[in-house]
Amino acid sequence: MLTLRQIEDYLRRLGLERQRPTREFLFALHRAHVERIAWQTIDIFAGKPVPIDDEGLVHHIIHQGGGYCFHLNGAFRRLLCALGYEVSLHRAGVQSHGQKPRINSFHVSLSVRLPIENDEDAKPQTWIVDVGLGDMPYEPIPLRFGVYKQGFHTYKLTQSGVITPGWRLEHDPQGIFTGVDIDPEAVQNMDEFIPKHHYLSSSPDSAWINLLLVQNRHKTGSNELRGCVYNRRDERGLIKNEITNRSEWFELLSDVFGEPLNHFSKHEKDGLWTKVLKTHEEWKRNRQNRDQAGEME
Repeated sequence: MLTLRQIEDYLRRLGLERQRPTREFLFALHRAHVERIAWQTIDIFAGKPVPIDDEGLVHHIIHQGGGYCFHLNGAFRRLLCALGYEVSLHRAGVQSHGQKPRINSFHVSLSVRLPIENDEDAKPQTWIVDVGLGDMPYEPIPLRFGVYKQGFHTYKLTQSGVITPGWRLEHDPQGIFTGVDIDPEAVQNMDEFIPKHHYLSSSPDSAWINLLLVQNRHKTGSNELRGCVYNRRDERGLIKNEITNRSEWFELLSDVFGEPLNHFSKHEKDGLWTKVLKTHEEWKRNRQNRDQAGEME
């Protein structure tokens, strides 16, 4: 359980004051979280992953840090519980483009059951809550099959084809992945996800070891930093910018994504920038070689 000081500090980072656990406050918490606390692989890319099984995680999130699903949903669940919400953890799996749907515990999702406040004949409502999916969703999605429009993205909640009963949240066609399948059976704690986190944060086969990716959402669009390429997307389309100036790159991390990297020393920041720029230059060379090979065919 979070201490009173931790709750206050967490809410301060979200720019909110404590309220009773209502639907409206849940939505405000979710919106603030995806706006202010970035989905990111910075720490993994830099070789200093943040654990997900101790108090250091909450401290990291509170004091200007971000992370990926295990960090973000793991910490958010603890905040919601401390605020009086009924929260469940769920095994899940993200389907990237070209992959089959799966539930492999490489993603953790949340559901929140809200009590009825006024209508005695109404049933309690359950919401899918997920602040750990980068560019989706902006607000909780009701656990009711249907289509849901949020800003420039449209999501669809359907029956999962991986597990019965189960839930599948399909991403907007413009999204960076296809969807996520969720096991409706709740798990008691984060223990099951610790080996998955260890693999994703330290295995040479992990996709995140050599990919710096930072994302956040806002009401009408999303931001993404992929190496040195800054992508902004909204209903008008996609704008790309290449950021290869060191100062501009770190300012972007701090100002747009809320990642001042206070937990990095100057030496660690220098190493991070060297690796980012090297990886970006290699990516550009590989892309140029592919383009030239395509012209010769």
